[in-house]
Amino acid sequence: MAAGFPDGFVPWPKDTADHYRAKGYWQGSTLGSILRDGARERPDHTAVTDGERRLGYRELDREADRLRAGLAARGIRAGERVLVHLPNIIEFVPLCFALFRLGAVPVLALPAHRETEIVSLARLSGAVAYVIPDEHAGFDHRPLARCLRERVPSVREVIVVGDADGFTSYGDVVAAAPSRPKDGTTPEPDPSEVAVLLLSGGTTGLPKLIPRTHDDYHYNVRASARVCGFDEDTRYLTALPMAHNFPLACPGMLGTLWAGGTVVLSTGANPHDAFRLIESEGVTATALVPPLALAWLDAAEQGAGRPGTLKLLQVGGSRLKEETARRVGPLLGCSLQQVYGMAEGLLNFTRSDDPPELVLTTQGRPLSEGDEVRIVAPDGSEVPDGEVGELQVRGPYTIRGYHRAEEHNATAFTPDGHYRTGDLVRRLPSGHLVVEGRTKDVINRGGDKIPVEEVENHLLAHPAIHDVALVGLPDDTLGERTWACVIPGGTPPTRRELLAHLTARGVAAYKHPDRVRIMDDFPRTGLGKVNRRELARRLREA
Repeated sequence: MAAGFPDGFVPWPKDTADHYRAKGYWQGSTLGSILRDGARERPDHTAVTDGERRLGYRELDREADRLRAGLAARGIRAGERVLVHLPNIIEFVPLCFALFRLGAVPVLALPAHRETEIVSLARLSGAVAYVIPDEHAGFDHRPLARCLRERVPSVREVIVVGDADGFTSYGDVVAAAPSRPKDGTTPEPDPSEVAVLLLSGGTTGLPKLIPRTHDDYHYNVRASARVCGFDEDTRYLTALPMAHNFPLACPGMLGTLWAGGTVVLSTGANPHDAFRLIESEGVTATALVPPLALAWLDAAEQGAGRPGTLKLLQVGGSRLKEETARRVGPLLGCSLQQVYGMAEGLLNFTRSDDPPELVLTTQGRPLSEGDEVRIVAPDGSEVPDGEVGELQVRGPYTIRGYHRAEEHNATAFTPDGHYRTGDLVRRLPSGHLVVEGRTKDVINRGGDKIPVEEVENHLLAHPAIHDVALVGLPDDTLGERTWACVIPGGTPPTRRELLAHLTARGVAAYKHPDRVRIMDDFPRTGLGKVNRRELARRLREA
């Protein structure tokens, strides 16, 4: 933990921060100002809709202010953490802006997270409040909230969108205070302070927290919006959960509002429902992970029509296969933009003026001229363009350390401040990157990052398992599917039994193994570790 930063935030060196300000990357703007600017410049323009409810910029701005005051009245203070566990519903948007303005820090959990992840995030962040829907996708969040209150004493407030059932109602918080203080002013947080805590993909266990400041994330938002050509005519569909960095700020919801456009909310990405929403709301842009892009393409090919108003489809989260990329224009009638990045910072985009082959075969080039990218061999030496190596990066919107993770930061970052991404890439002379794989033990299943060690530890708690190894095998739809290779300790467990075991332990469903293979032993390295590469080869051959 850096001296002078008791909350665990690792700052940029002072001379580096001064340089970013001098270059105009950091402009001293807070995330809360994005909505304030929109309310002043286009008060009656629709800011957000779910297809039924609609809020203009002025109305959304006032609700955010009322909610800020209501949260303050409930005792939530600047610098405190609030665990936000909401799907893509309208309340997500004013809540984030209320917290930005209050100086409290939203910790964005994914809708699929359950007890294991939620308890871990609350403990790590020291969350004082938890915001949930009453029910979503058949899951009642209120029993989870009661469990959280019992296990994490710091959580003193639970706010529920819907039937509060003994907790605090979101509607009551909004109604609890006037939209403006009596003196007409509200204190603004320092732009150098942490604005939001995002989730890492996780490679060695449960997700780590990524601290993004107002300065760096505001730059992330506006630079992304400019590269993607977002403006007041943009109508952006949130097909992916907004708690992800990609649909939140790349440019996502925040970038759309910064540009003066309209955010169209969807709690799912089923192609038939999404196509109808695109047509009815005139959606012009959206973002998908490759499996969803493939599902949309298949639906269009099978007669579901094409989303006629869609102009831009961003695809990221994992590498998009070239043959899939070539289908986007003919079947969906829109432009493709490949996006490769990470919640820790660096973003890469293909551009509208790139040659078609680069759009189809690469994952884009860095967003900013301030991005310092190097690609290194295992010995740390830089490799020439065209050769594969590990991507390392630092820059004006790439963090210098995870939240309260001093030991992990020592290996995740180089001594000179570059983030070790663990991704294997090669760089073309144009600066575009092609993702070739990764060095870390994490399975990328349709854009969801599954930390191998975490899931193995949960499985090892099952009494019928002696040893287990989780590996990912290539899959045309998801990119990778998970295989749990099990050495039983008695009667071999079935997959159904293991899924029930993981569900009972509160493990998110996307981490559940797709396949289970019972084995007598595992191939080992010379040091006795499981040879995952050889294990995967054997599974492919079998």
